[in-house]
Amino acid sequence: MTAPLRTGEPITVNVALGDRSYDIAIGRGLLATLGARIARLRPGCKAAIVTDETVARHHLAATESVLTAAGIAVSTAKVPAGESSKSFRFFERVCDDLLAARIERGDLVVALGGGVVGDLGGFAAAVVRRGVDYVQVPTTLLAQVDSSVGGKTAINSSHGKNLIGAFYQPILVVADTALLDTLPERQFRAGYAETVKYGLLGDAAFFEWLDANWREVFAGGPAREHAIAVSCRAKAAIVARDERETGDRMLLNLGHTFGHAFEAAAGFSDRLFHGEAVGLGMALAFEFSARRGLISKADADRVIAHLAAAGLPTHVKAVPGGNWPTVDAMMNLISQDKKVKRGQLTFILVRGIGQAFVTREVGPDEVRAFLAEKLSVR
Repeated sequence: MTAPLRTGEPITVNVALGDRSYDIAIGRGLLATLGARIARLRPGCKAAIVTDETVARHHLAATESVLTAAGIAVSTAKVPAGESSKSFRFFERVCDDLLAARIERGDLVVALGGGVVGDLGGFAAAVVRRGVDYVQVPTTLLAQVDSSVGGKTAINSSHGKNLIGAFYQPILVVADTALLDTLPERQFRAGYAETVKYGLLGDAAFFEWLDANWREVFAGGPAREHAIAVSCRAKAAIVARDERETGDRMLLNLGHTFGHAFEAAAGFSDRLFHGEAVGLGMALAFEFSARRGLISKADADRVIAHLAAAGLPTHVKAVPGGNWPTVDAMMNLISQDKKVKRGQLTFILVRGIGQAFVTREVGPDEVRAFLAEKLSVR
């Protein structure tokens, strides 16, 4: 359920994982507290900041300053902005940069950026010297509500998204909502897809609130912080129950089975951002569920209309560029989904708004026919 709106003071959400528990600090201006928070958690450590070139222009100097002021020696590893940096090439570069900076097991990595940087920096932290601590400082809405929380780290493969990685939890997440002020509108919309996902998969009241207040979330202020906090609480609860995605955590992939396939087909490029792919995937999941009689067409149409109003693609034809692969190629991408078990497709479908469920009772022929219809629309 949604929590009361908070005005001004920081919000703390705990991810309860026993001796690996950590806090998510949410609020405006919290970057200024990063050095003190890290110094309390790991006295005497050095820090290597992993970031991308775009984020570095906006936020690197301030981050270095607050760490240095707390007595933390700092080095930096920079990669180009964009999904292409989640690759073996840049993973190797970041690992080499961490070793060159003499980051030891008692030191840590600060992943300063969006989902790409968080996944890449977190995976490097998971393997350098067989694991060093890391802190997530997410700079996009998508990262603040989703990818910075829960310990999924990964890079992409030519076979699909996030297929090479590790579950490796951070020791702290600092979600400074002021960092979103520099976020391009399209990136913010993409992050909103992962925000509304929490309402659609398990919290109908949150979806109702977003349906009435999403414009205020986009505008900023208490509504934005409230939406981020509710999303983080939802994900933290699921991760605490199912850290390694053997059950409930699969629900967080609502929209991702279709979405990841389209994202891979678009070449992991600016043609289709990850959050946009999730928005498209959720629209398809709701339509597919309605076709199967699991949810009313009216409810599915309502969700699709909400996603479209927020500026997310809800039809394949809404993605610029056209020239999608064949249905066979799309089915091959879906078959590489991480949730596939012994070759059997796994889907997250819905019985209503806020009522997602995991099923393996979806035949490939049914999916193929649905995709063929979607891809044939011009």
